[in-house]
Amino acid sequence: MTCLVRSRVCLKNQAQLSRALFHTRSILKNEANPIPAPDSATGDVCPPKIKSIVDEIGKLTLIETSQLVKELKTRFNITETIQVAAAVQTQAPQEAAAQEKAAEKSEYTIKLEKFDKDQKAKTIKEIKSILPELNLIAAKNLVESAPKVIKKDVPKEEAEKIKKALEALGATVVLE
Repeated sequence: MTCLVRSRVCLKNQAQLSRALFHTRSILKNEANPIPAPDSATGDVCPPKIKSIVDEIGKLTLIETSQLVKELKTRFNITETIQVAAAVQTQAPQEAAAQEKAAEKSEYTIKLEKFDKDQKAKTIKEIKSILPELNLIAAKNLVESAPKVIKKDVPKEEAEKIKKALEALGATVVLE
């Protein structure tokens, strides 16, 4: 089928569809024409004219269907606001789930806020045991420069263990 023939078929289908929509609107406005009762054998409510339109639409390619939808939207002034509102409603639960995951962090940053001056030597030794790559002077400088981040990206269990050990020495530790 050439492009010209396809476009004529598309225009023909659009015309049929718009007439069907106009007819449907007039039925809804005029109560004198009752809606047909379903066929008892098949349970089908659809009139033959609608069936033929649906059959013709079913024969369209994806591109032709897209063009048909665009034409219907422009002709009947259909906007996307309903779909956008539905998308916003579906995003809200997803955002709530993301916030719950953020609240249930798996890795923490351990920050020494302050320490007990009387327990300074023990706190330095504990920091040295937590961070074995530090020498004694570096551990002392870290403790004295509080508030200071001790360790980043620590699993929850290890972070709580370190916090408990430092708090036992009178230090104030924050897990971020």
